[in-house]
Amino acid sequence: MTPLSSAINTFSLPFGEQRNAPLYGQDILSVNQFNREDLTYIYRVAHEMRSIVERIGSFDLLNGKILANLFYEPSTRTSSSFTAAMERLGGSVIPINNVQYSSVSKGESLPDTVRTLECYADVIVLRHPEVGSCALAAQYAKKPIINAGDGIGEHPTQALLDLFTIFEELGNPEGLSVTLLGDLKNGRTVHSLARLLALFNVKLNYVSPEVLKMPEEIVAELGKKKVKQEAFSELDGILPETDVLYVTRVQKERFASLEEYEQLKDLYVITPETMKAAKQRMIVMHPLPRVGEISMDVDDDPRAAYFRQMEYGMYTRMALLAMVLGKA
Repeated sequence: MTPLSSAINTFSLPFGEQRNAPLYGQDILSVNQFNREDLTYIYRVAHEMRSIVERIGSFDLLNGKILANLFYEPSTRTSSSFTAAMERLGGSVIPINNVQYSSVSKGESLPDTVRTLECYADVIVLRHPEVGSCALAAQYAKKPIINAGDGIGEHPTQALLDLFTIFEELGNPEGLSVTLLGDLKNGRTVHSLARLLALFNVKLNYVSPEVLKMPEEIVAELGKKKVKQEAFSELDGILPETDVLYVTRVQKERFASLEEYEQLKDLYVITPETMKAAKQRMIVMHPLPRVGEISMDVDDDPRAAYFRQMEYGMYTRMALLAMVLGKA
């Protein structure tokens, strides 16, 4: 037995073809499609992926499979994370990160683009500036579509990795106080994470200026699920009870007025002085990129989890790719 096969055989999850397994052949469009049982399965697989990467780096679970990374908006982490996830699983990637150099610049429609790419790929990861674009793509595609962000709508894989980060860092989120800070109006990451956390008994604290508050439809949606929610304009009052501080940047690209953006961008800045009021056992998260809302002086604080969060994202996406392709 080779060292690779010996290593893989030490893990408890079956890594063969699992056509009746959760998520096989499915699109991943919204966190609303998941229940707690799904999350348990996804995080079991993600934890195994972490163990494998730490022990042997990569393996050929998805050898022969191809991922198309189709990004209509700029991306560093999500695009690179999916690429790394696929390549660590032995698969290949078609990267389309500058659609102005593709047939989109000639006027090709989104449905035609995804139907073209699925001729070459087994799964398509899509980021698009319009809400609902991934659902539209899924209507036309026969291969799985994974939503990597649709405008200010959702970012389900980010929310899944965010929750996995909480599990890995703090354990089960039951009973935690989670504070979402910054641009809650335009931040698709906080929209998806809030919905996912609604599966647990948590308290959600929203800290933002009035013009960037959490959309009313999301507050109402979570209210129907009996989620504890409270809104604040300042962080000071809620930070001492916070277990997870999830910081977001004010999104310049979502503003029609540069002047309005400039007035709001530095409203909340997390510094070492800020952290003196926080619990000793808590974590600070950020989907990145940051643009000044967390001082770099905070990076050495053991409670700063945002770069670990990015690594957890690769393991989560490895799990999702393996699952939708029937290999986990």
